[in-house]
Amino acid sequence: MLSQIRESELQAIRSFQSSQLIRNKYENILENLDSGIILFDADGVLTFVNVQMAKLLGVPRKSLTGCTLTQLLRHPQLSRFKKKKILRLFRETIFHRRRFHELVDEYGRSWLITMTYGDQMEGDFLISVKDVSDFKQIEQTAYQNDKLAMLGKISASIAHEIRNPLTSIRGFIQLLRPHLVTLGKDEYARIILTEIDRANDIIYEFLNSSKPSAPETTVISVSSLLKEVVLLTESEALMKGCQIILHTDEEPPTFISVDVKQIKQVILNIIKNALDAIDEREHDDVSGRIEISTQLRDKHVNICISDNGGGMDQNTLNHLFNPFFTTKESGTGLGLSVSYRIIKNHGGSISVDSQVGAGTEFVITFPKLHMPEI
Repeated sequence: MLSQIRESELQAIRSFQSSQLIRNKYENILENLDSGIILFDADGVLTFVNVQMAKLLGVPRKSLTGCTLTQLLRHPQLSRFKKKKILRLFRETIFHRRRFHELVDEYGRSWLITMTYGDQMEGDFLISVKDVSDFKQIEQTAYQNDKLAMLGKISASIAHEIRNPLTSIRGFIQLLRPHLVTLGKDEYARIILTEIDRANDIIYEFLNSSKPSAPETTVISVSSLLKEVVLLTESEALMKGCQIILHTDEEPPTFISVDVKQIKQVILNIIKNALDAIDEREHDDVSGRIEISTQLRDKHVNICISDNGGGMDQNTLNHLFNPFFTTKESGTGLGLSVSYRIIKNHGGSISVDSQVGAGTEFVITFPKLHMPEI
């Protein structure tokens, strides 16, 4: 009889040790998950929190265990931002029975929060938090690719419809050209024809923005390129009460090898955006001003385009070169994304610096050609 009791005690000890090993094993797994885990019991007391969750909350684990939700929300080391988010999650879970929540933290990262409760939890609340920023980025990229694919399908028909009237206009201008020559205005006809051709190229570039096109490069001086661009934009600038100031002090001239039509498109697009930004300013007592200048480096040349418009906030700057991102009601969101790709195809780079109320500056960098001395 005594031996049976001892055997029963030994079995109970072995069973306890086995269950304790299993418990320790599962706790070790939970401790090392990349997701944050926190558990409240049926009385609302925090009974378990893993290392990752403590890091996310920014609070030592020892000070968390045994806290109620109210005590957690009053914790002196918990930031105000996180307190507000926790309170919102609690309300949505209790009053709206939501089990899945998504939020963006103060650093711009995306988190998926899962609430598990009910009969299977025996009154406990299990909360898991996972960083899904990378998945969101992949999702966004896939979404952009789908839009680009759709754009590619409709671009051919749109290009056909837009180019037809331009072709007619070009034909009539050629018919009128002899009369303009007689009046001594042949230069007008030449400019109109050149601009129609450029418009056709722009339409092609915008509507085929998902397809890379190799630049057809020619050598041109930076000053002559910028002078041509200013000539094309100064009339529109004057109509908007804006002054375009060109600083070109290149002695000797600086040459670059670029596709002139494509780079004109880029610079004209930036200037047009600057004119729009100046036109949308709240304070009309300040004269609009766009300055274009060059900065020479050893192997590169910078083209700087600055304005005194309304400027942009950090969120706009972060998405500025993304396809289809626009802050304009009638914008396509393709202008700067196409410009970015054109500059990259030329082996150059583009950067932007802007502050709300202080204006914007774009800097385009191209490799500089070292012309042999004659």
